[in-house]
Amino acid sequence: MPAFPDLTIPERKYQVYSYRWVVLAAFMAINLVIQILWISYAPITGPAAQYYGVSDLQIGLLAMSFMIAFIPLSLPVSWVIDTYGFRLAVSIGAVLMGVFGLLRGLVGANYSLVLLSTIGIAIAQPFLLNAWTKVPAKWFSINERATAVGLVTLANLVGTAIGMVLTPILIEDMPIPTVQLIYGGLAAFSALLFLLLARESPPTPPCPPGMETRALMLDGLKHALRVPSFWLILFVFFVGMGVFNGINTWIENIVRPRGFTPTDAGTIGALMLVGGLFGAVIIPPISDRQHKRKRYLLLGILLAIPGLIGVTYASAQWLVLVSAFAFGFFLISVSPVGMQYAAEITRPTPEGTSNGLIQLFAQGSVVFVYVMEAMKSQDGAFTPGLLLALGLMLASALLVTRLEEPGFEGQ
Repeated sequence: MPAFPDLTIPERKYQVYSYRWVVLAAFMAINLVIQILWISYAPITGPAAQYYGVSDLQIGLLAMSFMIAFIPLSLPVSWVIDTYGFRLAVSIGAVLMGVFGLLRGLVGANYSLVLLSTIGIAIAQPFLLNAWTKVPAKWFSINERATAVGLVTLANLVGTAIGMVLTPILIEDMPIPTVQLIYGGLAAFSALLFLLLARESPPTPPCPPGMETRALMLDGLKHALRVPSFWLILFVFFVGMGVFNGINTWIENIVRPRGFTPTDAGTIGALMLVGGLFGAVIIPPISDRQHKRKRYLLLGILLAIPGLIGVTYASAQWLVLVSAFAFGFFLISVSPVGMQYAAEITRPTPEGTSNGLIQLFAQGSVVFVYVMEAMKSQDGAFTPGLLLALGLMLASALLVTRLEEPGFEGQ
C-alpha cells in the first residue's frame, strides 16, 4: 500500500494508505501520555499529601479534576472535532497537555499551582478521548476501525499502568516535582510528534461513499435517548467506570490500612489494568463470534464481583494481586462489548453519538469517586464505599438481565 496515492490515476476513488499507521501511532502516543499525567498522583496519595501538607482528598482532586472537566466540555469538544476536523482539535489538546504538563513539573513544589496546571491538562483530555472514532474513520477502512479504536484503548490503559507502577518507584530516588517534570517532558515530546506527523485525511477516502462515520447529530441524540435499553446501558457504564475510577484514584488509601506500601499500591493498580488489557482483547471477539452481547455483559459484571471483594478484604499480597487482575479482566471486558451493544440498539444513530454519550456518563462517575472518600470510616478505611460499589454492581447485573439482545444482520 502506498504512503500516498498516485493522483494521476483518475479511476482510483478510494484506498487505504500505509501512512495511516503513522497517524494512529502519533495519536496513541498522546493518549498514552495523558493517562500517565492523570493517574500519577493516585498511587502516591499518602506521600504526596505529606509532601504538600494537604489532605488525601486534595490529592485525589488532582485525578478527579479530569472527570470534572470532561462533563461540561465533552459535547462542545465533539462539535469542534466534527466541525473543524480531528487534527486541529486534537492538536489543541496536545498543546495544552504539553504546556501544562511541563508547567506542572516546573511548579511542582506548590500544591495550588500543581492543581491549576492539572486543570489545564484536564481541559486537554476531551480533545483526545472524543476523537477515538474520528481518527480511524478518516484513515481506516470500515473493517479495520474497531481494531484501530482497540489499539487506542490499549494505549490508554498502558499509560495508566505506567503511571501506577512507575511513579512510586521514581519517588524513592527523586522528589515528586522532578517526577512530574519528566512526565511533562514526555507530554511535550508526544505533542510535538503529533503536530509534525498527523494529517487530517488521506488524499482519497479509505472507504466507498456512504461508509464514512457520520457527524454527531441532534437527530441521533434524540433517537438514542428514546431507546429504553440505552438508558440501562448508560447506568451500567456510570457504575462500572465509577467503581473502576474510584479504586484507581484511591488505591493507595484502600490498601494502606492492610500494611501495603505505595509501591505495592502501584503494582496492584497496574495488575488491575493488565487484567483489563487481557479482558478487552479476549472477551469481545468471543462476543462477536457468538453474536451475543447481553450474556457477556452479565458475565463480566458478575465475575468482577469476587475480584472486588478480594480488593476490599484480602490481606495476603498474592490474593490482592489475583483479585485485582480478575476485577480488571472482567470489568474492563464489559466496556468494548457495551459500546458495541449501544451502537447496535440505537441504529440508525451514528456510532460516534452513542459512544460519545457513554463517555460522558462514564466521566460523570466522578461523583462516585467523591462518595467513596466521603464514606470512609473514622480510621480511614474505604470499606463502606467499596461495599456500596458491590451493591451497585449487583444492581447493574440485575439491570443487564432486562436488556434486549440486539439483532444481527444475517441471523
